[in-house]
Amino acid sequence: MKRRECLAAIHTDLTDCAVVTIMGAVAAELHSLGHRPNFFYLQHAMGLAPSIGLGIALSQPQRKVVVLDGDGSLLMNLGGLTTLGRQAPGNLTHIVFDNASFVSIGGHPTPTSRGVDLAAVAVATGIPRARAVTTLDEFATAARAAIASDELTCVVAKVEADVVTSFAMGLHLLENRFEFARSLQR
Repeated sequence: MKRRECLAAIHTDLTDCAVVTIMGAVAAELHSLGHRPNFFYLQHAMGLAPSIGLGIALSQPQRKVVVLDGDGSLLMNLGGLTTLGRQAPGNLTHIVFDNASFVSIGGHPTPTSRGVDLAAVAVATGIPRARAVTTLDEFATAARAAIASDELTCVVAKVEADVVTSFAMGLHLLENRFEFARSLQR
């Protein structure tokens, strides 16, 4: 399963959600599918997307929040996952694309390449619902159910380690910041 296919499968489902992505491939691929003002591409802050998403979820409990993360980024800040589990906002969905490598910084293997199970880690931190998926149909079903749910959910999508040739986006980082902030005021 490819990450871009997963993003395409749920792109429409993200229309009314505050969406926070990690840096690199996830941000570039989501942007390439069609930018929206409610998408925040968190650049130069590896590991912090769950923390930003948590802040939004707690301050705006009526808004659905989706964090699009990667295994390498999540492993950079496992403390953020424990905080998600402790706070457990029902309006937050945490989607982790696990390609078992740090694709955005050279393709070095992550610990998931040697058996670390991020769905099990999520459950151990107190996240009430977490599961790993391996097919596009499983992903789409699990992600949509998580977004519709009123319970914190983590979906770990086991994806291929695709090489991304460019992380360029036609959106200035400051404009994204201001546009996203305005979308949160609606």
